[in-house]
Amino acid sequence: MSQTECASQLRSELPPVEILAESPEHRETVLVVEDEAFVREVTCETLESEGYRVLRARTAEEARTLFARYRKIVRLLLTDVVLPGQNGRELAEELRTAYPALRTIFTSGYPENAVTRLGIAQEDAFYLPKPFTADSLIRRVRAALATNVARRSI
Repeated sequence: MSQTECASQLRSELPPVEILAESPEHRETVLVVEDEAFVREVTCETLESEGYRVLRARTAEEARTLFARYRKIVRLLLTDVVLPGQNGRELAEELRTAYPALRTIFTSGYPENAVTRLGIAQEDAFYLPKPFTADSLIRRVRAALATNVARRSI
């Protein structure tokens, strides 16, 4: 499937933002960006089981498409550091330009020194090393959503 077909499919499968935002079961929305299908699905299922609404993206391009449509309700970006085409730090900077209150958690299976070379230091952003447990994922998500965004920068 081409990227254009995938973006079109994303737009047609999800309800309009107004329906999601006004739904009686409105809950916090997390945009998960992960290119590895198994990790993406397990992460999303874990978050959904805890009551979060989850938007799934495989690439930065898919994430931008979803964010453009749902930015009024997305509260957290959970992104892999290494993505096809654009890294997670660049994606987060771009999305936070449009929505400065967006909280971000970076994940990576690379050693911490490799992540630091990409410009992501643990004291500057939330970071969750892979592999992670369901419990550590949920704790990190709760902490990120509870933190004052003004204290965090990318």
